[in-house]
Formats: sequence, structure tokens, C-alpha cells
Amino acid sequence: MHDDLPRRSVEARNPTVTVSELLRSVRDILERRFPLMWVRGELTNLSRAPSGHCYFTLKDAAAQVDCVMFRSRVAVAEGELRNGAQVEVRALATLYEPRGRFQLTVEALRPAGLGPLYERFLRLKDKLEREGLFDPAAKREPPAHPRAIGVVTSLAAAALRDVLTTLKRRNAAIPVIVYPAPVQGEGAAERLAAMIRTANRRAECDVLLLVRGGGSLEDLWQFNEEALARAMRASAIPVVTGVGHETDFTIADFAADRRAPTPTAAAELVSPSRAELAARVADCARCLARDMRRWLQTAFQRLDGAAGRLVHPRERLASYHQLLLQLSARLAYAFAHEMHACEAKVARLQAALAGMDPAAVLQRGYSITYDGSGRVVRHFSSVAAGERIRTTLATGSIESEVRKTEER
Repeated sequence: MHDDLPRRSVEARNPTVTVSELLRSVRDILERRFPLMWVRGELTNLSRAPSGHCYFTLKDAAAQVDCVMFRSRVAVAEGELRNGAQVEVRALATLYEPRGRFQLTVEALRPAGLGPLYERFLRLKDKLEREGLFDPAAKREPPAHPRAIGVVTSLAAAALRDVLTTLKRRNAAIPVIVYPAPVQGEGAAERLAAMIRTANRRAECDVLLLVRGGGSLEDLWQFNEEALARAMRASAIPVVTGVGHETDFTIADFAADRRAPTPTAAAELVSPSRAELAARVADCARCLARDMRRWLQTAFQRLDGAAGRLVHPRERLASYHQLLLQLSARLAYAFAHEMHACEAKVARLQAALAGMDPAAVLQRGYSITYDGSGRVVRHFSSVAAGERIRTTLATGSIESEVRKTEER
């Protein structure tokens, strides 16, 4: 019983940990012990994931280590990512916990032997990037239909011939203004920057091409100078770069409003194709003609409909005259019918009146007797014996004296 106490004390001082906790602790120790450093070796087993991340092995004669380079860093080192290349990687030693695998997380990659120059490139890139000089929101699209195109390059550069040939082929009507400046050698960056400022001061073109053919890192170094990058961002005219080959990236490319992989591609980017424009105009003309024909057809149909409803004044007057005749006939018929009805009504009234005429009654043998005061005698008691009365007949009257009255 007492023998278990020391063992329990040891277990309390050394608790059990999970695999995840152990690997996390080892990873933290590695990353603190080995900060970012440059490691040299041969690049092999290169593979690219659909996500854009790159995985490869860095090896020398005695050892090898797995490496991962995430998509955001791959674009800068795209030209150096190839099997068999001798490279130097700026990497962080770490542990991939899900598999317990030691690996290097690569931040940058350069050809072996160009260390100091490439380090200078990265430092300047990081500095300008922190200042916001490469902010995509500040970039401008080149005009779709430039009135003039400026080219900043050397008069002896093969890139100038490529650009001029491409611009002439695509649209010879667009004026091209060349602002000559050396593209290689000491002080070339300042001369290029000065020409960009000159182009802005003269305001002769709508877009600027900064072009140069391919070369080594040392050959292209003038396009990695801070003065040129700042002049490009200060330009009121959009700047398009076409420096080197597709795999070459310079500070000027990051500072440009648009980057083209080659000088020829830069010329194609800023020049609308005359043939394409002519095709678009022809297409617009066809659409306009089709719409105009449709509009005219609709207008003609409306006109035909209106013409069908249009009547000559003579015909309209004849129609009104016929209508008046019909109306007059109907009015005459209605008037005659009404007159006949009135005559019949009058005849009925006359007959009724005739039947009520006292003279007509008298004609049938009746008579009317009046007393001395002229009142009609309706009852035998209204007259007395000896009273004079007048009897009216159909043909005259008789005056007489009442001899006697009696009730019937």
C-alpha cells in the first residue's frame, strides 16, 4: 500500500497527453527554435493540387524534406517551380499534425546563387505591398478604344519591334508615340520613370506600355527599382507592363494597372482589333437594318389599316345624305302614324261628345222644360199650377201654362 505513493507522485508530475497535444507542442518548439530561414537543395517530386497549392521535395546528397507552398505564394515563384532545379527556399520548419509529418512551409523561392538580389526583391515587394502600392482597388482598366498609345522602352529593343508590328497588324489607325529610355544598366530605372512622367506631362496618349524582352534576374533588375514603381502608380495614364517572358515577375508588374505576359501580349491587350471592330460594326449594321425593316413593315401595316378606314369626302357626304333620307322617311312615317292615331282619337272623342250632346237627344224626340226662372224642370214638384214654363224641342220651343201636376 505504501509502495504505491511514490509512483502516484511521479504520475502526477508527468500527466498523460494526447497525440494531438504532443504534436502541437513539438510544432510550437520547432517554429520557435527555427524561424524563417533560407534552405538550399534540389527541387523534386513537384505536384500541383486543384486548390493551387504546390507540394515538392527538397533534397541534397544526404537527406530530403517535404515542402508545401501555398497558392498565394506560388504566383511569384512560378518560373522556378520545376523538377531538378537548384533552388533556395525561405521556409518555416513545422509539423503537419494530421499526419505527424515534419515539413517546410515555403514563403519564397529563388534560384540558388541569387540570394542577395532575390532577398532585395522580396524586401522591396513586401515594403511596397504594405504601403498599398499594389492595391487592386487602385488599378485602372486600359481604355477600350484609345486615341493614342504610348510605348516606354529602348529604341534598340526587340520588344519595340514586336509591339509596333502587333499594333500595326491589329489597328494601324491608332497613333503610337514612343518614349525612348534604356531598359538595362545602371540608372535605367530612373530614365524609365522620367519618361513616364514626361508622357503624363505631354498628355498625348490614353495608355502607356512599359515593355522589355526576356532576360535573367540581373537583366530585368531595373524593373525592380522603387523609383520606377512609384512613378507608375503616380501616373495619371494607365500603365500596362509586358516585361520578359510569361514566367518573369518584376516589381513593375505588381505596380502596373495591368500586366501582360509578353510585350506582344501587352500590345494586343491595349489595341482593339480593326477586323473585330469592323465585324462588330457590320453586325450592328445588320441588326439596325433588320430592326428598320421590321419597323417599316409595321408602319406599312398601320398605314394600310388607316387607308382602309379612310373615306373620300364625296362618299362620306353621300352616306350622310342617304342617312338623312332614311331619317326623313322614318320621321314622315312616324308623323303620319302619329297623325292617324290623333285623328282616330279625335273621332272617338267626337263620337263620345256627340253621344252626350243634348241636341242629339232632342232629335230622338226628347225635350227639355224650363221654369219661369230658366231652370231645368227635373221634378214635377218644382212647378206649380198656373206657372208658365218653356219646353225646348229639336226644332224649336213651346211656351205653356201648367194646369196641373201629379206624381207618377
